[in-house]
Order: sequence, then C-alpha cells, then structure tokens
Amino acid sequence: MKNIYLWTGNGWGKTTSSLGVALRAIGHKKKVIIIQFMKGRKYIGEYKISKKLKPYYNIYQFGRKDFVNLKNPSLKDRILAGKGFEFIDKAVKQKPFLLILDEINLACAIKLLDTVKVIEKLKKIPDKITVYLTGRYAPKKLINIADYVTEIKARKHPRFYKTRKGIDY
Repeated sequence: MKNIYLWTGNGWGKTTSSLGVALRAIGHKKKVIIIQFMKGRKYIGEYKISKKLKPYYNIYQFGRKDFVNLKNPSLKDRILAGKGFEFIDKAVKQKPFLLILDEINLACAIKLLDTVKVIEKLKKIPDKITVYLTGRYAPKKLINIADYVTEIKARKHPRFYKTRKGIDY
C-alpha cells in the first residue's frame, strides 16, 4: 500500500503538519491537493494562499462556515462530507504527489463518512500518491491501515485563548 500518514489527537497542529509537508512538496514543484472536510471558511490562510501557489497547490472545501455539531451533525454536514468523499476520485485522477484529506478522521469518527468505505477508497489510490489523513478521534480501523501514525497530545493550553490570524487560521 502507498504511504499513508495519519495525524490525530486532541492537541493542535494536525492540519498545520500536513501544510508543512505540502509546502515542502511545492518547493520541489510537486502537485498537492487538499480536500478539507467540515471546513468551509474561505478566510483561513491555507485557503487564501492557494492562488499564489498554483499550479502546485489546490485546496477544496466541503463544509459550512460554521462549526459542525459533533454530537448531532446536520443533514447538510452529511451531504457536504459525501461530496468531499466523492471528490477524492477526481483528485486522484489529477495525479497529485500529495493528497491531504484534512479532518477525514473526525468525519469518520462522528459518522459523517463510513470508515470502511473510506478505507476501501484509500486502498484504490495509486501507490505513487502519498496520503495524509488528519483530524482528532481517528477510528482504530484508520489507524490500523496507516503506515505512519502520530498522536498530538495537548500538554498545556491557556484558560482563555483568542485565535490569531496567521497562527490559528
């Protein structure tokens, strides 16, 4: 199977790590495609930079601007996640060097996506494509099929924290 990297855990930095490897790949003129599940905010840095990094960097969002209710996702959340899942096939046809499936772990954990179907699709991705899976609460089945697994654990967090443009989004 291809190289599958999985980043999970309650600490910050899962998406950020995938963006770091994307930047490395782009530096070598390798094509990167990012599919973001449960994210639809166009003001975030990784979305805003896309025009400047073309043709090597492409990002697609399949989520609302608001946050998903993790205990009770809406029908709209399910539909958007399904569209993102279907889009994986289109992304693979573009033959990226790196395919980042951002927040797919969480989408599986809260049942927006069927983990078994995600694994079936991952197995069909050509070995030449490196795949990054991010998101907290990664289901054990995803962890088992990944070649590399990193769990990010928060050790300290300010009691009150205001997100900062350029650091947190």
